[in-house]
Amino acid sequence: MIPVILSGGSGSRLWPLSRKQYPKQFLALTGEQTLFQQTLQRLNFEGMQPAVLVANQDHRFIVQEQLDAIGLQAQSMLLEPFGRNTAPAVAMAAMQLVAEGRDELMLVMPADHVLRDPKAFQQALALATIAAEKGEMVLFGVPAERPETGYGYIRSKADAALPDGISRVAQFVEKPDEARARQYVESGDYFWNSGMFLFRASRFLEELKHHDVDIYDTCLLALERSKRDGIAVSIDAATFACCPDNSIDYAVMEKTARACVVPLSAGWNDVGSWSSIWEVHDKDQDGNVTKGDVVVQDSHNCLVHGNGKLVSVIGLDDVVVVETKDAMMIAHKDRVQDVKKLVNKLDADGRNETQNHCQVYRPWGSYDSVDMGGRFQVKHITVKPGAQLSLQMHHHRAEHWIVVSGTAQVTCDDKVFLLTENQSTYIPIASVHRLANPGKIPLEIIEVQSGSYLGEDDIERLDDVYGRAPQADNVVSIAR
Repeated sequence: MIPVILSGGSGSRLWPLSRKQYPKQFLALTGEQTLFQQTLQRLNFEGMQPAVLVANQDHRFIVQEQLDAIGLQAQSMLLEPFGRNTAPAVAMAAMQLVAEGRDELMLVMPADHVLRDPKAFQQALALATIAAEKGEMVLFGVPAERPETGYGYIRSKADAALPDGISRVAQFVEKPDEARARQYVESGDYFWNSGMFLFRASRFLEELKHHDVDIYDTCLLALERSKRDGIAVSIDAATFACCPDNSIDYAVMEKTARACVVPLSAGWNDVGSWSSIWEVHDKDQDGNVTKGDVVVQDSHNCLVHGNGKLVSVIGLDDVVVVETKDAMMIAHKDRVQDVKKLVNKLDADGRNETQNHCQVYRPWGSYDSVDMGGRFQVKHITVKPGAQLSLQMHHHRAEHWIVVSGTAQVTCDDKVFLLTENQSTYIPIASVHRLANPGKIPLEIIEVQSGSYLGEDDIERLDDVYGRAPQADNVVSIAR
């Protein structure tokens, strides 16, 4: 069995903590490890192969860094230039396996869900395997315990041809209003749609070709035109852009006669909203969940998430407060599903706060914007041991580098030299330069930029050890 982990989502309902360039699956929202890391470790047991990962191209180095942090490796990494929903993502993974002459059972899972009971999950997986080995398309359904309006539902019916404990899918139901959700729960015939599936690769492709040939043909061509670099497969953007945007549910599961449901009672939560985050955390005697430097007074059932500043809440009930360095979001718990609408509005207004945090992650480390004015910008830059930035030049700005800790190797035109703590250097406009960390500890520097234009697109990249293109179509991907 091979897990296929879908890690391409943006997690916009968890803004401002989740951003497009660093979405929720890479955040430690429910423990010490990120949701992505928890998902991989949940699958680290006998009989399970290393995972096939499907992720956005922009997240490649984040994925690898988080794998390295827990000592696990993927067997392949499919890198999407942009999202096209779950059906194309799974199709690409299945096609890659079949092209290699393999036809394993594929366990398809999102990278950003919580499962509290690993043993119950493995028991459900064992039951699902029996059906999948016989050619069934298994969906893991969570018994609907309360009238939840944020989930999709599945109505099931008995089928004597299926193994005991497994039922046939009778109907997929979109997110209902509260009255209908209450009826579903009372009937006992409905499950929440977990978005987790088990089927053989060839079975999925057979059903996809029958029910949505456009996705099938486009993905097949996109895979043929994709580029390989070790375990990474960069999907051809021009071809993938022609692929219909559709989910597994719509493209296959709602149309096939082979869809069945295995009950999953394992403490599942999709942590898809701030109210979900509140549900999975321990609460104080007043029902509040707090993180960071937070003081709560005369308040009940609130979620207050601080990220540096002191956050105080007085006399509020059922409210979510999330503070980051550059944004704050306050909402009633009943309205947290609307955070996505807010993010869409911010995107339409061209606000960068939906894209990146002040701290921006790169393959070599990260940088944090400290201050900015009309003709200056100050950044705190951290370079990982052994890492280096691209060889580059700027047409409109000069830079001053001051080493705070560690050792810096500086290239400036024809000079290469070392700087240690409290030493500094000046990089003139149009100088070809590079910053590297030859040491064993992180290098931290303060960079002061000055000039007529300080945008991240004022970079001409001349050489890069991470294989990033000299020029790109967007500011985010070309920065440093």
